[in-house]
Amino acid sequence: MKYIADRTKRIDASGIRKVFALAADLENPINLSIGQPDYDVDELVKDEAIAQIQAGFNSYTQTWGIEELRTACTGYYQETFGHPLENVMVTSGVAGGLFLTLLATIEPGDEVIFADPFFVMYKHLVNLLGGTCVPVLTYPDFKLTPEAVEAAITPKTKLLIVNSPSNPTGVVLTKSELQALADVAKKHELLVISDEIYEGMDYDGDRASMVGMYEHLVILNGFSKLAGMTGWRCGYAAGPPELIQQMNALQQYTFVCAPSFAQKGAVKFFDVDNTPKIEAYRQKRDIIYNGLRELGYEVAKPGGAFYIFPKVPGEVSGDESGTEFVTRAIAKSLLIIPGNVFSEKDTHFRISFAATDDTLKRALEVLAELV
Repeated sequence: MKYIADRTKRIDASGIRKVFALAADLENPINLSIGQPDYDVDELVKDEAIAQIQAGFNSYTQTWGIEELRTACTGYYQETFGHPLENVMVTSGVAGGLFLTLLATIEPGDEVIFADPFFVMYKHLVNLLGGTCVPVLTYPDFKLTPEAVEAAITPKTKLLIVNSPSNPTGVVLTKSELQALADVAKKHELLVISDEIYEGMDYDGDRASMVGMYEHLVILNGFSKLAGMTGWRCGYAAGPPELIQQMNALQQYTFVCAPSFAQKGAVKFFDVDNTPKIEAYRQKRDIIYNGLRELGYEVAKPGGAFYIFPKVPGEVSGDESGTEFVTRAIAKSLLIIPGNVFSEKDTHFRISFAATDDTLKRALEVLAELV
């Protein structure tokens, strides 16, 4: 169609959504495809949002968000990591914050470094804005190292994206590993985006943030994962004042503001005890990780988030790709995602273990058949 802009050719429909759509055509599928918690929003949060709606708090908020939520986000980081967030703005989810950050900074030809495997939006948003993606392979342990980042830097490099805990691998970077990446960015004067949406979903005591590690740093976090508020579209960003100011200006002409009721509800999330959720997801992680290992799959143990990224069992399947393996899995009503959705390679597949324990055990039965 002649009216479609050429830049749209730089992106493709989400491979995750393609698989997710297949669930509608399958009877009783084992759906481990989508990154959405299997628990509901906490009652405390829902009650506050409902009360605010009924009280008439339904109009636009200030573009940068309500003061109560911005203050709560700042205090949360101070209490958790010993460093307050500075210049906080409320965004339409972390996806909205990521888009605004890239829109405010990327010009055609600018290079953006991130780990491979990567969250799908990194590649497609950078491409959409005319930037150049520089994915750094991290197989087999999926740890982004300062040496690998430094080797990828060129005079055109502007930005480094760090994601820990990671989607799609669940790998967690320690505080010292994050600091080493911040040191490389400082040496080469790069802007850093730290995508911390899975912060708090840590199972092995490695909980860390990049807050306070570097001057030119944007931290993105939100309420879609640990809080389960995926459909509420509420997140937050913090960073250098000039950049946050520009992102706020761009939000005026794009998202306008995050939903008002969601902002009020999100304030209450900081009063929730999330220990039961973490314990339940640690158990789910152990079920799927130990089960895959027993079946002979090569897999790195995820330390956080709710994903695991096994390798296609080559000793059985020969040269079978991740896409081919997933096709066989879907034929058995198991919905998982091929690795090439998140990577320049197609040797692995992603499982989201945000499901009931029984569902995970059913999945392992199918994965045993596939081997």
